[in-house]
Amino acid sequence: MTVHMIRLCVGCDTIEDLVEWHGTGNRPWALHTRMTPKRVDELLDGGSIYRIFKGMILCRQRLLEIRTVGEGVTSHCEILLDPEIIRVVPTPRRAFQGWRYLDPKDAPADLSDSGGEEIPDELARQLREAGVW
Repeated sequence: MTVHMIRLCVGCDTIEDLVEWHGTGNRPWALHTRMTPKRVDELLDGGSIYRIFKGMILCRQRLLEIRTVGEGVTSHCEILLDPEIIRVVPTPRRAFQGWRYLDPKDAPADLSDSGGEEIPDELARQLREAGVW
């Protein structure tokens, strides 16, 4: 059974900021986190990481590989992500620390699947807050 991961995107206000920070190219992105997920097999069975920008889930990236690096107190988790960013229907989400699992039934739909046009992130946020989208 597939499960997703959700995480705050700290230090980036927009998807464009995230792309600029990581750079362009077709090589996988590396995401580092302190704790290694226990449900690795479910995450790698078609799972994605959904990113929250300023209280809104705006995009996702497919999970490619999850591995623990180091041993003991210096160990950490390295998650390799597909460089393709898939925009999703902007969905409000409260802040939290670290990452959480996200059930596929609770994951926002991809914008390309929802029939929605691509609109600026800030406009999408305002429409969601007003309850019209």
